[in-house]
Order: sequence, then C-alpha cells, then structure tokens
Amino acid sequence: MDGSFCCKGGRKLGHALITAGTSGLGRQVIEAFLKAGHHVTTTYHSNLEKSLQVKEDLSAYSDLLHIVQADVTQKRDMEDLVDAANKHQGGIDYLINNAGPFIFERKKLLDYSEEEWQEMMRGNLDAVFYLLKLTVPYMRKQKFGRIINYGFQGANSASGWLYRSAFAAAKSGLVSLTKTIAFEEAEYKITSNMVCPGNIMGAMKEAQIKDSKKIFDDDTPVGRSGTGEDIARTILFLCDDDSDMITGSVFEITGGQDVIHRYR
Repeated sequence: MDGSFCCKGGRKLGHALITAGTSGLGRQVIEAFLKAGHHVTTTYHSNLEKSLQVKEDLSAYSDLLHIVQADVTQKRDMEDLVDAANKHQGGIDYLINNAGPFIFERKKLLDYSEEEWQEMMRGNLDAVFYLLKLTVPYMRKQKFGRIINYGFQGANSASGWLYRSAFAAAKSGLVSLTKTIAFEEAEYKITSNMVCPGNIMGAMKEAQIKDSKKIFDDDTPVGRSGTGEDIARTILFLCDDDSDMITGSVFEITGGQDVIHRYR
C-alpha cells in the first residue's frame, strides 16, 4: 500500500495522528486506521517493549505505521511529535487525542498534590490545545480535518465524579473546547467530536468485539463488556468524509452502564 489510492469523493486516504496508540484503547484505533489504508503516526510514553511488539504485530502495515516516543504532558514533546509526523507523511488529516493520564487511586480533591493536579490538566487538556495549534493550520489549508477527543460518561453535562475531581475537571473543560473548535473550524470543513468510553477494563481495552461476546457481563445492560474495537469503530465512522454533518457532538459508548453512579 503506497497511500496513493483514494476514498469517496476522490480525496486521498490520509494521515492520522493517534496519541498513545500502542496500548490500551488506542491499540484497536491504530489498527482500524491502518486497515482502512491510512498512514498512522502514533506514540508510546515509556513502554518501548510494547511498542516494538505492536510494530511486529502490525508488520503488514510497516509502510503506513510510524511510532514515536512522547509524553503528552510536555509541550516540547508535542512539538517534536508533530514535526516528526509532518516529516514522515506531511500534514495531519485526523487528530485522535487518545492519550490522557489518569490517577487510579480514589481520593478527594484536597488529597491531590499540586503535581497530580497539573499532570491531569497538562495531559488531558493542555496537550489537546497544543496539538490543535500545531495541526489545525494544515487542516484549514486543505479544507478538511477530523478531530476526536476522549471524555468520560457524563462529561457532556459536567457531571461531578467523586474521587476523580482532577480528571473530571480537565475532561469537562475538554468538552467545551471540543464544541468550540467545532463551531470555529466548521467553515474549513473540519469536524470536532468526543467519544466517552464506558467501563472498559484490562484486556478488553485492546480486545475485539468478538472476544467480548464470548463472555457474559451482567454489569453491562447489553450483556457484554465494551472493547477497544467499539471505540475504534465509532472513531472511524466519525472520521469518514461523509460524517461532516456530525460535529460538536459527544458520544457515550457504555453499553447502557451507568459508570459514574455505580462506582460511587
């Protein structure tokens, strides 16, 4: 695959920048874009061994996949990342902000350190700001772009989330940013949307839908756990040329489960 084939409308299949795509929920996303014929630049934070394994697993797409080490909490890393992506495959058509640090320890706001608060803000909100500043000019120039951010169930209404105050505050702010960019960039045929995964845990983050259907999950109304593929399918749909009527929207992919209230 040399990237010269075209999708609907005659426009060339493009280049996706997907942060943190070598593990977790991003793993199925990068594979979905590769299978669709797109070039992909993705990142890993510190697990080099895992990134090398992903590169080997996806060796059939070696001419389309580029993996870069980056810390999304660091502005300089974001600048270097986009520079590397541009050198590798020109401008970025699809920006998928999959990376986002999360503190698993359950604690109230006053128990957070200043460093933890700053990490949540830098990784979940500031990083998106920097990447937008670096990638949207190219999208404007070509009059096409797709931006996907990640939230959490209830983020659209700025729902309070007990013991997750810093993460929830950053993501709720990102909802507003997602919608604002949708309004501001619509004239350039750029869309901006958010996906909010449900309670996808452990191996299910990198699993396919067929895997989850083998195991009944009585915690989820649809009867199975969500998977990384569920998220990837939604994102790929939102990035389609003909999904241009969908912008400024927030999609909850939860299988009907009320994640926030269940775990209070």
